[in-house]
Amino acid sequence: MDHAGTQFIQNRVFDEIQVGDHAQLVRTLRPDDIHLFAVMSGDVNPTHVDTEFARSSQFREVVGHSMWGSTLISTVLGTEFPGPGTVYVSQGLNFHRPITIGDTLTISVTCREKFEHNHHILFDCLAVNQDGLKVIDGIAEVQAPTEKIKRLRMNLPEVTISDRELRYGHLLSITAGKAPIPMAVAHPCDPESLRGPIQAAEAGLIIPVLVGPEAKIRAVAEQEGLDLHGIRIIDVDHSHASAETAVALARDGVVEALMKGSLHTDELMSAVISKVGGLRTARRISHVFLADVPTYPHPLMITDAAINIEPTLEDKVDIIQNAIDLAHVLGLAEPKVAILSAVETVTSKIRSTIDAAALCKMADRRQITGGLLDGPLAFDNAVSLVAAKTKGIRSLVAGNADILVVPDLESGNMVAKQLEYLANALMAGVVLGARVPIVLTSRADTAETRAASCAIAQLMAHKKREAKLL
Repeated sequence: MDHAGTQFIQNRVFDEIQVGDHAQLVRTLRPDDIHLFAVMSGDVNPTHVDTEFARSSQFREVVGHSMWGSTLISTVLGTEFPGPGTVYVSQGLNFHRPITIGDTLTISVTCREKFEHNHHILFDCLAVNQDGLKVIDGIAEVQAPTEKIKRLRMNLPEVTISDRELRYGHLLSITAGKAPIPMAVAHPCDPESLRGPIQAAEAGLIIPVLVGPEAKIRAVAEQEGLDLHGIRIIDVDHSHASAETAVALARDGVVEALMKGSLHTDELMSAVISKVGGLRTARRISHVFLADVPTYPHPLMITDAAINIEPTLEDKVDIIQNAIDLAHVLGLAEPKVAILSAVETVTSKIRSTIDAAALCKMADRRQITGGLLDGPLAFDNAVSLVAAKTKGIRSLVAGNADILVVPDLESGNMVAKQLEYLANALMAGVVLGARVPIVLTSRADTAETRAASCAIAQLMAHKKREAKLL
């Protein structure tokens, strides 16, 4: 029996234990157990932590560390039988079969022999899985306690496993089976803005077309050890020309997406929104951040935190519709849209609450389609079921939002950056509403973030292809 939930921890002293007495512990191996054991021990054997390698191993899947099972034997001996005051003397173990994710081990320790002169006890140790198959057996020798001990069970700190590499791989996996799209990269003249598209190309997301001063691009590649073999470079003199040429390539159908390099956002977006030769559509252009937050149960979209500074009510209609369309591409049939403000009640003193109420009614009248809207909602009510319940908010959106619609660029940018830098969120971003998706990265973004954003652009480009075929 697993006693992890009991209030006290107490022992059985040497004189209380008889030959044949036993105790049990039941525990199931979770993925986080493997990751935590690897971090704690430093054992990064690919059999345990590398899914691709594990598929080619004799077990055909990731398996747990054998010593993870043995620590459960130590848990029984040290916390229950005999319990506090027990001193390990020796432990012999035999490992009979692997422990795979989802396996439930039943650990049994049974008193085999007692030695009065030194209060030592031999225990038979056994671990069997849910199928009754032997996983581990062996013999432990301990010095048993002679004084009774009863203590409050210590509350251990909560441990959160944040595996950015795993989350990054999961984000890229949504593009599985999709062909890479041609993407123009405007002015990739610093290490991260050049490494990002190369990494995205290696992941099979894009076919990059680098637009900028060729000498600068090649100098950065040489300095950083980046391979430009097979990548097309269009040589232009400066950043303004890079933006105009990249936009022209998209307008002419040569590429299906754009990516901002090391130039300023205004330079690229000025070319995008130009009435002559730009990429405008009837839809308002807006930006969406996709955040994978370790402490939130599913991806979270934030809009608009990069393009529209103080959007009007009409602007917000397009901003929301753009985000809903992206959510559909990501596989959400009816995304939950929380329209944020500082409070959850409508008041004329705060314009964003009036906008939120109007937007919800517009959704009722099908001026916004494809999502479930609610607002105004404060941030806590949008992402926390507990906060929403405490405030008496009854809503299908509150506490479980997929999309956060912010009142203005300042608040949205703060929310997005706080999630990234304080909550270790993996961020990706894309501009929607233009004729092609645009990866609009910050100069501080890593190559990983840029490649993740390319994955979203690739999905949007394929959606446009499918729409044209229809």
